[in-house]
Amino acid sequence: MQAPSVGGVMLPRGNGDTIRLSRGASLTDFAEKIGANPASLVAVMMNLGEMVTATQSVSDETLQLLGGEMNYQVQIVSPEEEDRELLESFDIEFGENEGGEEMLVARPPVVTVMGHVDHGKTRLLDAIRKTNVVAGEAGGITQHIGAYQVTTEVNDEDRKITFIDTPGHEAFTAMRARGAKSTDIAILVVAANDGVMPQTIEALNHAKAADVPIVVAVNKIDVEGADPTKVRGQLTEFGLVAEEYGGDTMFVDISAKQGLNIDKLLEAVVLTADAALDLRANAEQDAQGIAIEAHLDRGRGAVATVLVQRGTLRVGDTMVAGDAYGRVRAMLDDKGQNVEEAGPSTPVLVLGLTNVPGAGDNFLVVDEDRTARQIAEKRAARERNAAFAKRTRRVSLEDLDKVLKAGLVQDLNIIIKGDASGSVEALESSLLQLDVGEEVEIRVLHRGVGAVTESDINLATGSDAIVIGFNVRAEGRATQMAEREGVDVRYYSVIYQAIEEIEAALKGMLKPEYEEVELGTAEIREIFRSSKLGNIAGVLIRSGEVKRNTKARLIRDGKVIAEELNIVGLRRFKDDVTEIREGFEGGINLGNFNDIKIDDVIATYEMREKPRG
Repeated sequence: MQAPSVGGVMLPRGNGDTIRLSRGASLTDFAEKIGANPASLVAVMMNLGEMVTATQSVSDETLQLLGGEMNYQVQIVSPEEEDRELLESFDIEFGENEGGEEMLVARPPVVTVMGHVDHGKTRLLDAIRKTNVVAGEAGGITQHIGAYQVTTEVNDEDRKITFIDTPGHEAFTAMRARGAKSTDIAILVVAANDGVMPQTIEALNHAKAADVPIVVAVNKIDVEGADPTKVRGQLTEFGLVAEEYGGDTMFVDISAKQGLNIDKLLEAVVLTADAALDLRANAEQDAQGIAIEAHLDRGRGAVATVLVQRGTLRVGDTMVAGDAYGRVRAMLDDKGQNVEEAGPSTPVLVLGLTNVPGAGDNFLVVDEDRTARQIAEKRAARERNAAFAKRTRRVSLEDLDKVLKAGLVQDLNIIIKGDASGSVEALESSLLQLDVGEEVEIRVLHRGVGAVTESDINLATGSDAIVIGFNVRAEGRATQMAEREGVDVRYYSVIYQAIEEIEAALKGMLKPEYEEVELGTAEIREIFRSSKLGNIAGVLIRSGEVKRNTKARLIRDGKVIAEELNIVGLRRFKDDVTEIREGFEGGINLGNFNDIKIDDVIATYEMREKPRG
C-alpha cells in the first residue's frame, strides 16, 4: 500500500510487516529493506523532530520510532544472531562437532574457580599451578584472565584438567557468568572461618544458571575458628548437599596456603566429571573455541590466550577471533613452551593475529586468509556502527551532577582502554551494572587494548565521553589534544577504584580534594650503571620540566610498568640540579628502582589541592 508521507512524496507504507535490521543500522539500510528513497526517510525523521543523515548509524530507539511511523515492526537483530547468520553465509557452523559419534574422543574438563573475595581463589590456583600470580596484581585482585592445564593421578591414570582464571572482585558478575559458559565444572571456594558470604551465593547462582556441576573447596581449614561442618550446613540451604549427608556434591577440606588436600580436590573434579558429564569432542575437525584473554605485546604484537573447545589448532592455521584474524605464527602452552598443535580443552597463547580480540570472543579456523579477513571486517564494521549509534554529548565527572540536575544529559558516555582485554571487559560489565537510578544511563562507546590514542580523544570529543585508562597512559599528542578539547581522561590501576569513582560521580558525591598534575616527561636514551647508585637513566626531557624529589611513574610501550617512584637524583653533566627543562639532557636516579630500559618514558607529577566549587 502506498501512502503520501512527506511533501507529496509517496512512501511505501507497511501493513505491520516485520523488517530485520542490525544494531547501528542507518536510514539507507532501512530504505533498502522497504524499497524507498533514503532522502525521503531523512525528511520523515525531520518531521518527527530528529535530525539524522541518510548514512549515519542511529540508535535502536530511532529505528523503532521510524518503523512505527511507517507502520513496520522493526526487529533489531542481536549481535549473536547476526554473527551466526554471517558465519552461515560462509557455510561455517560454529559450536557443532563435525562427523558422527565415532569421531568423538574424551577431553579434559574445563574448570572455573569461583567464590567470595578474599576466600582464597587466587591462592588456590597458585597452589595448583605451583606458581605465584598474586605478587603482580594491584590490590591483590586478579586483574587478568588466563588459562592453565595441570595433570593429576586418579586410579593410577594421569588425567588433565584445564583451569580458567577469572577476576575476583564482587562486581564482576557478568565476567563470572561468561566464565561459567565456557566451563564444564565450577569449584566453589568457601573459607571455613567465614562461611557462606553474599558473593558465594552470587557465584553459586551463576554456576547453577550455566548448569554446571559444582565441587566445593572448603578453604582455610588451618585458620583459627575454621568450621567446615558449618559450611556444609549452610550450603545445604542452597541445594548443595554433601555426599556424606546423602547428597551428590563433593566437598573437600583444603588449605591453599599450606597446600593441604589439593590432590584430593583435583581427584574430586575428575570424579565429578566422569560421573556427571560426557566430555567428548571431535579432535579431527577445524578448531573452534573461545578467546580467554588478549593483549598487545611489545615484541610479539597481538597475543591471545585461546581455549580450544573442539577440533585441533595447529601452527599455520588461519583463524578468526572476534574482529581479529591472522595465520597462527606460533603457539605457546601455559609454561611458555612452543607447541605445534592444541586439541580440545587445551589453552594456548597464539601469536600472529592482526589486532587484539575481545575476552570471550569466539574463534574459528577457516580455509583461506581472504575468508578470515572478510568475516573479521564485517564484524568490525558491525561493532563500529553499534558504537556510532550510541554517540551523544561531552561532559566531565566533576560537573556531571550539575548537568544532570539541569537536564542537559541523561547518558554518561565512557571509552575504556586497558592493558588486556579481560580487564577491559571486566571493567565494562561492572560499570554497566551500576545502579544509579533512572536519571542517567551509562554507555560504553568504545573499548580497546593499548594506550589512549588521538582517535580515542576524537571519539570522546564528538560524543562527550569520559576516557578511562586502566594500567595504560595516553600516547603521542593525545594528552595535549585531550586538554585542548576539554576531554576528561582518568587513569586507574585497580578496577574497583574506577567503579567507585564513577558511581560516586553519578550520585553527585564526587568531591576531589587533590588532583594529579603532570610536570614533565623524560625519554630514556642511555643507561649508566653505578656500583654505588644503581642504574642511572640518561634522558632527554620531552615535555615540561623534571624536578628532583617529585613522584614519577615508568611507562613502557604505552603501559605503566611502575608507580609511586621518586626522582631521587637529578644531574646535568657533573652537577647536581633541582630541575631540568624541556629539550635538555640529563641523568635521573630513581633510587632503588633499577628496572629501566632504553625508550622507556619517565613521567613526573605532583598532587595539588583542587579548589571545590
